[in-house]
Amino acid sequence: MHRFANPARFLKIARPATSWLLGIGLVLSAIGIVGALAIIPPDYLQGQTARILHIHVPAAWLGMGGWTGIAVASAMQIIWRHPLAGVAARAIAPAGALFALICLATGSIWGRPTWGTWWEWDGRLTSMLVLFFLYCGYMALSAAEQERGPDGRAAPIFGLVGAINLPIIHYSVLWWNTLHQGESITLTRSSIAPALLWPLPFTLLGFSALFGAVVLLRMRTELAANKVEARLRRASAE
Repeated sequence: MHRFANPARFLKIARPATSWLLGIGLVLSAIGIVGALAIIPPDYLQGQTARILHIHVPAAWLGMGGWTGIAVASAMQIIWRHPLAGVAARAIAPAGALFALICLATGSIWGRPTWGTWWEWDGRLTSMLVLFFLYCGYMALSAAEQERGPDGRAAPIFGLVGAINLPIIHYSVLWWNTLHQGESITLTRSSIAPALLWPLPFTLLGFSALFGAVVLLRMRTELAANKVEARLRRASAE
């Protein structure tokens, strides 16, 4: 991992990777969305509403996965003082917050005809809302900390502590009597018919590739801004 601590070496890989991830993400996402909205049949119980699953599930996974990335980057920043760790965490936060918000919005759209309400203080919904607020808090804290200097520790500590919410989200449907349905899909099984499920891997992989492209682009942007700022400081000192 320390091989990529050099920004120049990182940028050499990140530049082409951004384009590849963006292209792959757009193609796979388009296939998955078209399949979900226009090709698969409606669910025999939930009807057309079940189509939103192919947006909601990847958004939930990436919302949680984004904070996992922040926690890992925060640990690297605190323990090894990896120079790109803070940049990576700050780049992940807006993308993770966006997918957490998409998860909440699509869940509400699904819940209105299914539960008869747009919102319920359900364990899964509430813990996901907390995750969105954690993202907002992290972005505000890291922005304020950057103004004081690059060596702050409040944001990475917040990133690690916030990871406590991830198992709460995952196990909320087991720990509490909740309206949210249990896990329909795991790594080993699915209770959804394959004819309805096949677009999901496309949207999951496509959204993940787009997530990666956005993170790399934001990291490149911050590194470029830091480079310009360093040059201006040197010029003003001469």
